[in-house]
Amino acid sequence: MVAGPVAYFDANATTPVDPRVAAAMLAALTELHGNPSSSHAAGRDARRAIEAARHEVATLIGADRPDEIIFTSGGSESNVAAIRAALAARPGRREVVTSAVEHPSVHVTLDRLATTDGIVIHRLPVDECGRLDLDAYRAALGPDTALVTLMAANNETGSLFPIADLVPAAHAVGSLFHTDAVQAAGRLDLSAAASGVDMASVSAHKLHGPKGIGALHIRHGVPFEGLITGGGQERGRRAGTENVPGIVGFGIAARLALTDNQATRIASLRDRLETGILSALPGTLVLGDLSARLANTACLAFPGADAEMMLHRLDRAGIAASSGSACAAGGMTPSRVLLAMGLKHLAGSVVRFSLSRLNTDADIDRLLASLPAIAREAGILETAA
Repeated sequence: MVAGPVAYFDANATTPVDPRVAAAMLAALTELHGNPSSSHAAGRDARRAIEAARHEVATLIGADRPDEIIFTSGGSESNVAAIRAALAARPGRREVVTSAVEHPSVHVTLDRLATTDGIVIHRLPVDECGRLDLDAYRAALGPDTALVTLMAANNETGSLFPIADLVPAAHAVGSLFHTDAVQAAGRLDLSAAASGVDMASVSAHKLHGPKGIGALHIRHGVPFEGLITGGGQERGRRAGTENVPGIVGFGIAARLALTDNQATRIASLRDRLETGILSALPGTLVLGDLSARLANTACLAFPGADAEMMLHRLDRAGIAASSGSACAAGGMTPSRVLLAMGLKHLAGSVVRFSLSRLNTDADIDRLLASLPAIAREAGILETAA
């Protein structure tokens, strides 16, 4: 293992905590010791810190008002809460429209509800670039549709769904619309109010905030039955004493995502990374919708290579990235996203490099300098000949 700092290219999994966020959290841990539900001064101080953070998160995602934001433990909880609340709000309807490439928290929750509650799931296909089949979307909507739940940006390929264009058709049939905006928040110009979505999930650790804290945007007037009950916190929509340091950190991270946004620079780094790799290894394929994807995401297939072996070699070179495959009991199973895109033949050779505002040209230099030897070990350098 090499010594020195790691060149970190796994921001879609999680981002390093910004030092300014960590400092605010430390202050909250040491100074805001009151319970936010208490009426004394210490409690009121904690409550004010929470409400300030709520305002920052609402501003980040373009919500109409701060009280549309409830804090959760993260994106997965927000997704599950939104799905269950939407179905409870439309008791006469039993159908949900989603896509074949959603996050497991959506995919698995819907499968379980199909088994336990008889929910009918319409999983929309995507093409080889990860683009949604819009004809299938319109055909799936009907009088029994309770919910449409579609991600704003895919975590593996970075491909974007045109959420604002999809909402009106869902509302026309009386359906609620939820978007998993975990990968999009802080990276795209996301406006929940302008898009018309009823609910949107976000998470702090994708934008240099702490892990274990997220939020769910619930548009004013949308019925919502909380997933966690037993207390009046979050206006009765999510019981349990609030994670004050985490919420404070989320608030600072949300503010910095707007004031320190570096999407143009990050896209330039991403493009340099891709250009350099394609030059060294011309057989490499860039996956996803190249006309509509996150600025930070490069999902690359190295035909003939073993992605897990490449990741191991990259790790030894001090470079952190991730695979397009997920661990499963008994071995590796192909990514559902890549299978849905019809890319089973490439699934074992995909490496995702996802950047953040902390990446530098030196990180790209390090990757490009290390890759030829790694490619040689993987037996794919001949592709460049």
